[in-house]
Amino acid sequence: MDDLADRDRYPHRDEVVAYLTAYADRSDAEIRTGCRVSAVRRTGAGFEVELDGGDRLSARAVVAASGTFGRPHRSALPGLEEFTGQVLHAADYRSPAPFTGRRVVVVGAGNSAVQIAVELAETARVTLATRGPVKFVAQRALGRDLHFWLTRTGLDTAPLGRFLSRPPAQPVLDDGRYRATLAAGQPERRPLFTGAGGTKLVWPDGQREEVDAIVLATGYRPDLPYLARLDGALDAEGDPRHREGLATNVPGLAFVGLEWQRSLSSHSLRGVGRDAERIAWRLAAPLARR
Repeated sequence: MDDLADRDRYPHRDEVVAYLTAYADRSDAEIRTGCRVSAVRRTGAGFEVELDGGDRLSARAVVAASGTFGRPHRSALPGLEEFTGQVLHAADYRSPAPFTGRRVVVVGAGNSAVQIAVELAETARVTLATRGPVKFVAQRALGRDLHFWLTRTGLDTAPLGRFLSRPPAQPVLDDGRYRATLAAGQPERRPLFTGAGGTKLVWPDGQREEVDAIVLATGYRPDLPYLARLDGALDAEGDPRHREGLATNVPGLAFVGLEWQRSLSSHSLRGVGRDAERIAWRLAAPLARR
């Protein structure tokens, strides 16, 4: 994307595809597409990687680079199991059309939650339900995009991940539109409901209200079922056990693209390459001594 005339914006879909395609072309590696890994097993000092269909690959090291957006997370919300209306995750949301004229509650306080709620509010009656106030950060400051300043100050790559027991909640990046629409009540924001029964939600003030649908914009978790047979690779929740990308209990296993793996940008295109290079060097050293 170096040849873009305007770098101070998010890339479009085709630009991302072109970037990844060019990266793959420059890579001196065998690339297989349309292959799904079903299991990874230990074989002596290395690993066996099993693909759907039965093919097997041998490797001295494995890097799980499937990122953090493969497994939609459904938070344990009060009364959600008793709610009989429609419940869907933001991963399954496509457009506001099916919700026209309906009563919808969007749960979450991040970018996806706010963007979906604002879009739905144009054709439906919408409440954004959150555990606390929505936190906004200006998309632009002093005439430049926020990501410019994150890169210029070094905060983007600062190794802060090692000090975090869990990733912090991300604020909503805003050019002013979302803050204004919430302030105007389109959509309204309320504290999270306290219970549910049938198609009714119970709000903290005791009000019971008929609701047609709940949209859960409650994030994602790493999708790593193929590592389930590697003892110690994942915790009880299916999340990787690692320190800055290196598995803590499985020598030769590493992860790339995890949220706050090492820095703020670890799960983005601008940061994953740096983390991958670092992981490669750390994996290569013990392999060279074998």
